[in-house]
Order: sequence, then structure tokens, then C-alpha cells
Amino acid sequence: MPKMKSNSGAKKRFKVTGSGKIKRKKAFKRHILTKKSSKTKRQLGKSTLVADADVAKVKALIPNKF
Repeated sequence: MPKMKSNSGAKKRFKVTGSGKIKRKKAFKRHILTKKSSKTKRQLGKSTLVADADVAKVKALIPNKF
């Protein structure tokens, strides 16, 4: 049986931490930034973890990373 292929878009968007959790970037940091406060923009620049409800879906998209 051939190997499972990873989803190309998901490969670029998600990283796996050393402990096996999945990191992602936050949305809403691309444009229309003038009306957002500096605090909001600063917090959107940081990465966060994928929600527990979505972990199984993301793992199915990137099976070769585990």
C-alpha cells in the first residue's frame, strides 16, 4: 500500500511541538490593521495551539509529522 500523502496547505500552516501538540498562527493580521489597537495586533502576531476539538482533523491532514 502506498504512503499517506500530507495535505500541502496543512503542511505549511501547522507545526508539531516537541510534546506532540500542534501550533498554528492566528487569523486577522493581514489587512485592515488601522482600526485594530496595538495590543490586538501584538497578540495576533503570536502563535497558539490548535483547539482540542480540531486536533484530530489536523492530525488526519498531516499524518507524516507524527
